[in-house]
Amino acid sequence: MQPQPETFTHREILTVLSGVVLCMFMAALDQTIVATALPTIASNFGRLEGLSWVVTAYLLTSTATAPLFGKMSDLYGRKRPMQAAVAIFVVGSVFCGSAQSMTQLVLFRGLQGIGGGGLMVLAFTVIADVVAPRERGRYQGYIAGVFAVSSVTGPVLGGFLAEYLSWRLIFLINVPIGLAAYAMISRALARLAKRRQGLEIDYPGAALMVGAIVCLLLALTWGGRAYAWTSPVILGLVGTAVVLLVLLVLQELRASEPILPPRLFRSPIVAVCSLGATLGAAVMFVGIVFMPLHLQLVREVGAGRSGLFMLPLMMGVVVGGTTSGRLVTRTGRYKPWPLLGMILAGGGYATLALAESLGELPYLFVLGVIGVGAGTVMPVTMIVVQNVVERRDLGAATSAVGFFRSLGASLGIALFGTILASGAERGLRTDMAAAAGLDLGSVIDQGPEAIRMLPAAARDAVVAAFGASFDGLFLAAAGMAALTFVVILFLKEVRLRSAHDAPGAAG
Repeated sequence: MQPQPETFTHREILTVLSGVVLCMFMAALDQTIVATALPTIASNFGRLEGLSWVVTAYLLTSTATAPLFGKMSDLYGRKRPMQAAVAIFVVGSVFCGSAQSMTQLVLFRGLQGIGGGGLMVLAFTVIADVVAPRERGRYQGYIAGVFAVSSVTGPVLGGFLAEYLSWRLIFLINVPIGLAAYAMISRALARLAKRRQGLEIDYPGAALMVGAIVCLLLALTWGGRAYAWTSPVILGLVGTAVVLLVLLVLQELRASEPILPPRLFRSPIVAVCSLGATLGAAVMFVGIVFMPLHLQLVREVGAGRSGLFMLPLMMGVVVGGTTSGRLVTRTGRYKPWPLLGMILAGGGYATLALAESLGELPYLFVLGVIGVGAGTVMPVTMIVVQNVVERRDLGAATSAVGFFRSLGASLGIALFGTILASGAERGLRTDMAAAAGLDLGSVIDQGPEAIRMLPAAARDAVVAAFGASFDGLFLAAAGMAALTFVVILFLKEVRLRSAHDAPGAAG
């Protein structure tokens, strides 16, 4: 029999949240502040093709380590794993801020991602420890406030620092925030669950998971660009990924404490939510990562101003997440909101792809619509999964949703980055007369500023090639939203637990 959950007063919950929300703010700010500075960073190192890897490296390691942190918190308590996550994140931030090449930055972003993998997962796990699913909307305002502040300040601050001061400050700003977060969680998490004796971490499962994800990402990133899709390299990577995934399943079936317990996925609700979180994350992150590049390359908006243009998208994500969470609490129903969200996001992306030209205000409105739609999936899938699992699996289940979210973001960025780069290269090859005598590859790698310095004919050719390629990218994103919609149609609705229900009772 599962032990009854410990009850917390409103004041005690706020004490716990005080430390958790600062960790969430640091992780959320890092995602939004980096996005608008990416073209400037790539230009600084003269390697625009490495832009997606700055994001992918972070997501790769955070994807792989999220389940590990979740399982560690189930075994050893929430406090120490979260302290470790904060410490690793801050150290990685310092290294990122001191990187001297794109290769170094990508590697250090991977280190930062190890800590980042624990921050969000453990934050949501702690919230699940102290707040019942049906009551979680009451505290949604505090959580939404974190994402609102990071969404507003991140793009603007990132663009400003990149254009007027130094892009390195977008990483170094994490140091004071991280030190404050470490001090607060040391006090706030003291009461939560302690170590369960006699259990171990599934390290072989973690290694197989990392290997499979790396192979998939490399195949999606290199396929159609560095190598043909049917080349031995790409086929070998895909084949290796499949083998590692099979070995991962076998390992998880035999492990005493698996990273991703197979028993979780025997629930159709958990399985659908996991797939929905994967696809929904790809829908959201294509906007967060590639929209600043669209603004700076195609619409020729400066880095600082592009941060302002990103506000409707980022605030839309917050509004979508907050509103869907409150509607779940108010109605007890969760399925309609992500369905509506995917209609909005898919329609927004299709509008960007098919509209001949959009004025500034309509463009910003469409970004807001995309954000609202994309923001509905993650909070709903998290609440639903936490509602149906047993308390012993709460950390693993929460980290599983975070894992699939990060996996979707990683694979989505790699896939959409390949679509963008391949489309632009095809477009440039068809109009090389306008750029005769120029090393376009070198110019493009130097970023938006170098493109704006080209002669008019060459500049127009480059902008047109990227514009057409972005149209293809946005259509692909609309298709991904449609696929997410279909997956969520299969999500079964069950009663959400109140504070007095036993864990798993609703499942």
